[in-house]
Amino acid sequence: MSSAPRVESLTEMTRRVLDAAEGHARFLVALAGPPGAGKSYCSERLCAAIDAELPGQAVVVPMDGYHFDNTVLGETQLPIKGAPHTFDAEGLGVDLERIRRHDATVAVPIFDRPLDLARAGGRLVTPAHRFVIVEGNYLLLDQGPWRALHGLFDLRVMLEVDDATLERRLVERWLTMGQDEAGARLKARDKDMLNARLVKTLSIPPDLVWR
Repeated sequence: MSSAPRVESLTEMTRRVLDAAEGHARFLVALAGPPGAGKSYCSERLCAAIDAELPGQAVVVPMDGYHFDNTVLGETQLPIKGAPHTFDAEGLGVDLERIRRHDATVAVPIFDRPLDLARAGGRLVTPAHRFVIVEGNYLLLDQGPWRALHGLFDLRVMLEVDDATLERRLVERWLTMGQDEAGARLKARDKDMLNARLVKTLSIPPDLVWR
């Protein structure tokens, strides 16, 4: 278990980010966590909370936009889509380096979960965006090529959720995507939870843990 300071509320996390960003013209936050931890939900809430204090200055960059397309993965890799090697980590790194330079608008892809594909140029990070919240499973993974991303972040946050809650959420997610009960439980247990344990055991220590 990480010894990093724990944050219990959105209000506290917002204050931590705002305080840490003092003096930074651009501030990149890594919001990492296992599948089902609520990364998308928490990142959007954090973005909205920052925006309430500093309108127009926060944006979210989702790691899921860097999924390799199903046609690239092929039939053999498609069943394990979502594993670390099924993302374009190098491409994400290139975009984050461009974002850190803070000298131009950067278009980033976003993932359309119902259609199971990434939309190129789905979101713009403009020079007005001082706070860039990058959310994704493997942002703090201590494996190549993900290690190359670590130094691009000014603040590294890990979401902490127990395994039972993760599995329940993941089963519900698969059910909403059309899986039957047995298929949803199988995918959650034999696919998503394997990736969850990878994130929990092989990520670098974060600066903050958000419970």
